[in-house]
Amino acid sequence: MEALWMDPGVRTEWIDVGETKGQKVHLSRDPDGQPYLTQTEMKAVAGIIVCRHFVSQIDSDMICALAELESDRQPTATRYNKKTKEISVGIMQILPKTADWLVRELGYREYDVEGNSNLLYRPFINVYLGAAYLKWLSNYDQQERSEEFIVRAYKGGTKKATSKSTLQYWRRYLSVKESLPSRKVFEVRPMLNGPSASSTPVQPTTGAANTTWDSRASPEDIEEMWNHPNVSKEWSKSGEKRGKVRFSHDTETRPYLSRIELRAVAEIILSKHFNTRRVKPTALCALSEIVSMRFVNGVGPRPGIMGIDYPTACWLYKDLGYKAYIVDSVDDLTKPFVSMYFGAAYLDWLSQYEGRERDPQFVVQAYLAGPKNVNLQKTGPLWLKFEEALSRYEDLKKEQGSCTIL
Repeated sequence: MEALWMDPGVRTEWIDVGETKGQKVHLSRDPDGQPYLTQTEMKAVAGIIVCRHFVSQIDSDMICALAELESDRQPTATRYNKKTKEISVGIMQILPKTADWLVRELGYREYDVEGNSNLLYRPFINVYLGAAYLKWLSNYDQQERSEEFIVRAYKGGTKKATSKSTLQYWRRYLSVKESLPSRKVFEVRPMLNGPSASSTPVQPTTGAANTTWDSRASPEDIEEMWNHPNVSKEWSKSGEKRGKVRFSHDTETRPYLSRIELRAVAEIILSKHFNTRRVKPTALCALSEIVSMRFVNGVGPRPGIMGIDYPTACWLYKDLGYKAYIVDSVDDLTKPFVSMYFGAAYLDWLSQYEGRERDPQFVVQAYLAGPKNVNLQKTGPLWLKFEEALSRYEDLKKEQGSCTIL
């Protein structure tokens, strides 16, 4: 529930209909009184499950589209198969025997459902097991399978993945998937020379005009900033005092980092926590320019200077062991050092995506648009935006015409 409340779309939707955090949240109901998840809720549940357990393995759009087809996003939906005399259950229409097999034979034990099919009516559990089954289908018989095979096998079983009986299902799936709300990993905005009043930063929970560095960073990190020669010079020149260092603000009083501050945060994070890694501070700064335009609270739905959302930060912390900073809520990701740390962690993970050392173009495009959306056949607009942003940092080095960032 905490992860759902942290999703900006879900939080807005729930607050708009009068739900209150800490109390029971009501499911929507159709005209027949059947409960269902809204598309926003479904998108969030799928995203959280994928981020926690199946990053880079399952497409959350696939989960959402299948949920539409299988149950209309109804967690209590059931379907009786007259031929097999079996009942499938829940959002993803999981058979109890399939759930038991996934737990017992394949080790998907995040939720203990063996022998208790009633738990399959719970959205997170049902989606988790549905995703696990999709992952198994994706490598069925030790072969990497196409999206079409996976979807048609989900409907009719592996033996009917190429049968005419599942072809119409595949066509309906494509139509539904195409109509889903956009799920870009980052909303990439046009590059500008500086913070723009036309952008829409994430709204802070406190007054932006009164936001100070000291309220968004630990004493140790603040001391590191004061010890950085360029930052110390900039802060002293603008009359800042220890204990009350102000952020720069645009004309709408929205706090942002200067490029000197951003560069310093990147250098401090890398030197303290990634000293054996090869991620460079200029790469982090350029990505920050694109995803947040250096706004402290972020731009659009993605919080913080690096645009790392709450589920991704939790996954990096919980599953990959990046634990130098704790993230208890989305507000923590509006702290520059926290956002920079998890941005560096995500970039570091992408540099070895699927166990292969990746080149800079892949890493940058994957950070901005998701690793499944990378096209290395041509120099895309995301890479050009990155090069433009990178050129703003003084010690840019180029080798054979391309930026060396890793």
